[in-house]
Amino acid sequence: MTQPLQPPPDFLSALSALGIELEPGEPEKLGHYLALLLEANKTTNLTAITDPAAAWKRHILDALTLLPVLSELPEGAAVIDVGSGGGVPGLPLAVTMPHLRFTLLEPTGKKSAFLGQAVAELGLANVTVLNKRAEQVGQDKANHREKYDAVISRAVGALNVVAELMIPLCRQGGVIAAIKGAKAEAEVAHANGAMVRVAEGDGIIRTGFSAIGALGARLVEIRETPTGKIVILEKASKTPNLYPRRDGEPKHNPLGGVFDASAKSEE
Repeated sequence: MTQPLQPPPDFLSALSALGIELEPGEPEKLGHYLALLLEANKTTNLTAITDPAAAWKRHILDALTLLPVLSELPEGAAVIDVGSGGGVPGLPLAVTMPHLRFTLLEPTGKKSAFLGQAVAELGLANVTVLNKRAEQVGQDKANHREKYDAVISRAVGALNVVAELMIPLCRQGGVIAAIKGAKAEAEVAHANGAMVRVAEGDGIIRTGFSAIGALGARLVEIRETPTGKIVILEKASKTPNLYPRRDGEPKHNPLGGVFDASAKSEE
């Protein structure tokens, strides 16, 4: 049996700084998940982080920064993690929020197989693994489209790309939260159709198209965390039936155009 990894002291102090206290047994269960992830990573590409201490921060702490965002969801609320990969952020959140129902959406067969094995070994009765593409699930009106109280993701793509995969799954009034990095503000500006200044040539471009608005959402805030930034949206109205488009199109032909990381918002 895989032995759980012990959390380093700086992980626990970082949680305390966020006002987060784990329940008895949760550190062990999180350590068990991390051990499973790193062991499976030897044969399946699940993470580039192989140092256990770094993994506690880059995976577990990063995932748990979403706890305050989801804290007001009622018991039994449905949360879907889009592009779950090795299970971050969905699995650590499922461990620490057993009163919520989590769906881990992952299109790659080997990754979804690992997720299923991890869920079984951790005994997480509040988690379902879904081995499908987000484009297909987002058009499934009977089971998934606009059925979730919260939609979360990490490292899936530029915001205007991931927004098309996430927003259609969220019910009106629900929350969409994407963990992003240093370019979060620039991604939001682009996805909202803001005026941007392009470094090369120093030209100014206005896309004139808000992917976020077109999909039925509005920006609530960009929240800074010890590990990155969280872009928080609210589902304001129904998503038009056109979205999400067919498999691969959101990535290859993103709403509002390809994100230029060199662009700076002028608004």
